[in-house]
Amino acid sequence: MGLSEEDELSDRVHMTERGHAALQEELRQLKTVDRPEIVKAIKVARAHGDISENAEYHAAKEQQGMAEARIRLIEDHLARAEVVEISSLDLDRVRFGTTVVLQDSESGVEVTYTIVGEDEADVSKGLLSVTSPVGRALIGKQVDDEVSVAVPAGTKIYEIRDLRAMA
Repeated sequence: MGLSEEDELSDRVHMTERGHAALQEELRQLKTVDRPEIVKAIKVARAHGDISENAEYHAAKEQQGMAEARIRLIEDHLARAEVVEISSLDLDRVRFGTTVVLQDSESGVEVTYTIVGEDEADVSKGLLSVTSPVGRALIGKQVDDEVSVAVPAGTKIYEIRDLRAMA
């Protein structure tokens, strides 16, 4: 199932099948491996006596808090997940799951991004969040359209050179 432009940014958490599977695996790891290890570390630190000045105890408790927060976030995202079928995407416009080749109008440099969910985003790997400023600006655009995006250094103007299916 594809997304309409209006659905692109709804309260559902859009993700690819690959992103959904990765979140499920991270959640499994946190619950079955990390959480028990943290509990064990807290138990060991408590055995050292006074916990008020026990750095090991406080570090383990902080790690526990971060792990539990991450578990809650992943569970929330999975509960609201909408796995988007991207194998049958129309390549007439930029949509979730589309790979976009952009050319910086100022420098002429080409960059390639695939529009993915927030949990999958990794700009260093060319995976751009649909909710990022550039991702939002690209949704619904077509090849040869110019896109203006406000970035910390000012405004960037990109031309959409090509649209491809996600690899």
